[in-house]
Amino acid sequence: MSAPESRPVDQAGPDPLLVLLDPAARQSDGESVRIARDVLCGGADVKVVLPESPSELDRALARRGRRRPVVIGSDLAVQRALQALHRHRELGADVLGVVPVGHPRSVAAIRALGVPPEPVAAARAVIRGSSRKLDLLIDDGGGVVLGGLRIHPYRQGRTGGWRSLWAKLAAAEQATAPAGHPRLRIEADGCLLADVHQPPCRLDITVPADEGVLELLLRTGGEPRRLRAGSLTVSGRGFGCEADGHPIGPVGARTWTVHAGAWELLLPAG
Repeated sequence: MSAPESRPVDQAGPDPLLVLLDPAARQSDGESVRIARDVLCGGADVKVVLPESPSELDRALARRGRRRPVVIGSDLAVQRALQALHRHRELGADVLGVVPVGHPRSVAAIRALGVPPEPVAAARAVIRGSSRKLDLLIDDGGGVVLGGLRIHPYRQGRTGGWRSLWAKLAAAEQATAPAGHPRLRIEADGCLLADVHQPPCRLDITVPADEGVLELLLRTGGEPRRLRAGSLTVSGRGFGCEADGHPIGPVGARTWTVHAGAWELLLPAG
């Protein structure tokens, strides 16, 4: 596969920005949010919005014009923005900027992609950084995964409604093993890896940057199996997932597919 594409942003001057501010980030670390806003406003024309629902997010993105979207918030906030762009078939239309704000675990995925953890450095990368094309894992329900997915045969508590755009999922129950231990049928690129008559299994999936594949680690009680694939289908009687550490489900069936170079992220130049 070709080397990762990285290119500087327009040197004529920073693009105007649409800042999508996660209300939960402002509540949890208002000082970091203030610092990020000050840096962004000092270097570009900025419009800040605090969408409180999916429809408000869709409306803000639809009306952005030439403004480049920037997320201030957690991995989940970035997921929501990418999902909205994907719904409107605009996933690769703009380079996305991110200033991670939140507990270290809640921003682990976006930091692993190279976004600086400090608000000043991250905001400067938004203004004067270089864009990099990245792969994205997209499921058949429109959900996205930035870096990692975990699948297990235990029921996961459903999340509640949107308390903010980013739905912090704080009310999600911990996974518990229900009676009967639901078993999973797992296929990678159409090849059967596990079936419902086999013991319960766990599956860890990562999305290596710029490789266009999934890396799978399957545990069924014996030796772990490692393999690569472009798509993954899982079905079973209610299984739980964790996308970038955030619980999803229970679901009965889902297919994930790698989309190579599907989106672009602003990272520090050089």
